[in-house]
Amino acid sequence: MQLNPIVQMEQVTKHFGKQEVLKGISLDINEGEIFGLLGPSGAGKTTLVKQLVGLEVPSTGKNKVFSIVMPSLDVISKIGYMAQSDALYGELTARENLQFFASLYGLNGARQKERIQACMEIVQLNDHTDKQVSNYSGGMKRRLSLAIALIHEPKLLILDEPTVGIDPVLRKSIWESFYELKKQGVTIIVTTHVMDEADKCDRLGMIRDGHLIAVGTPHALKESMNSTSLEDAFLSYGGGN
Repeated sequence: MQLNPIVQMEQVTKHFGKQEVLKGISLDINEGEIFGLLGPSGAGKTTLVKQLVGLEVPSTGKNKVFSIVMPSLDVISKIGYMAQSDALYGELTARENLQFFASLYGLNGARQKERIQACMEIVQLNDHTDKQVSNYSGGMKRRLSLAIALIHEPKLLILDEPTVGIDPVLRKSIWESFYELKKQGVTIIVTTHVMDEADKCDRLGMIRDGHLIAVGTPHALKESMNSTSLEDAFLSYGGGN
């Protein structure tokens, strides 16, 4: 099967003053795969995904998304992005939040209503669509942020720790939605520091102190280090860095 890279990172670095946050990262992420960026807080995962959506630019190197160097306004409309912090309007209802973001992508009328209903079903918030967001719990806000990221049917979905604060039953349901989106050809990038979540990805990139220390399927990464868990494999790879 021929692989089609949707994301190409080429020797990417990032400096904030004297601090080097990303150190020469090169990585391809292919169409229709769920790719996990695994690493502890402060490893550089968020900085990396912010570059992919055009919110940061590399100090050196370049990032291509759909073969176009980022940042690019033409590409941003094809990306769904869910940040770690929820960018929601608390004084509005969930529906009003979704209507606002949908209109930014040119979705109006019947199509807008259809997408709002579909996305709220995915995150299981149908019964809370007309509730003011300030009355949402933290987990509900995360789910609404995911619905917003999905509203325009992006071909690339970039999710920065999407299931933080979400209970295990709903997390399982959300991952089932990811698998369905994958079947539709959507490419999904997920940052996480949760090992059991990382195990659900097709491939992983392990990041530590700004270095990409290993890339492969969860099974291959464990096998290469003769480990029974991703955590042990991560520590083994990191120890050699």
